[in-house]
Amino acid sequence: MDDAVRGAVEAAIGGSIRSARPVHGGDVAASYRVTLNDGTTIFAKTHAAAAPDFFDTEAAGLRWLLEPRELLVPDVLAVGHTPPFLVLEWIDEAGRADPRGATETAFGASLARLHAAGAPCFGREDRRTTGSRRLPNDPAPTWAEFYRSRRLLPLARLALEPAALPERSVRQLEDVAARLEEFDTAEPPARLHGDLWAGNRLVDGNGRNWLIDPAAHGGSREFDLAMMRLFGGFGPGAYAAYAEVAPLADGWQDRVALHQIAPLVVHAIKFGGGYVGAAADAIGRYA
Repeated sequence: MDDAVRGAVEAAIGGSIRSARPVHGGDVAASYRVTLNDGTTIFAKTHAAAAPDFFDTEAAGLRWLLEPRELLVPDVLAVGHTPPFLVLEWIDEAGRADPRGATETAFGASLARLHAAGAPCFGREDRRTTGSRRLPNDPAPTWAEFYRSRRLLPLARLALEPAALPERSVRQLEDVAARLEEFDTAEPPARLHGDLWAGNRLVDGNGRNWLIDPAAHGGSREFDLAMMRLFGGFGPGAYAAYAEVAPLADGWQDRVALHQIAPLVVHAIKFGGGYVGAAADAIGRYA
């Protein structure tokens, strides 16, 4: 942690930093386990190339996800702008829970209720972009319009610039985007985490579930669940408990790969490799 960030964090929290140890897990920000002189442990992250209000979006997303009081999020302790930084409550992890145990069941049921808390629109009322590719979140009247104009078409343009996907796949992606009404369940917007892979769910020493690093917005609840299935790390108990509280619309199994297109294309743009083929396969299923 450089001196400018260190000084800004100390000023914001009103305490002195004894040590700041790098922690890993994100691909954008530099993150630290920070110990204060009084022994308190906190989490801090910064981004050298970010806009001044970069972490405001994450802080707002965490607070929004906490509103229904279904899943825990770390307390936002401070947000800084020059330099940009975010300070959060530190969560001591206990490792992964039994995939069929009480922690997984609690997670699935709580996620269903979090989604049911709803959102005022598809997208975000504040119109803030999310994710490392700063995808737009301007409000949209339907899921089909949101997924088309705020996710798939912007990603198609981004994928062309570095040739992250074959041109044929990009054209197919545009075709899929034009036909999304065929897959719209007409459900109201759900309150989504928006980047729900296993690394963004923590389990503490008491078996409680926490959410971190959201790309929060209003959208289809099937999107969060498809993201969970894409990279694994969630047990069958979570999905069973979710289905018991809030069964998905008929045919949801046929839409899983559709919701996975957006994160797969993002990963193809960022990392290439096997994500290119996986994205092309998912797109091809619906073209």
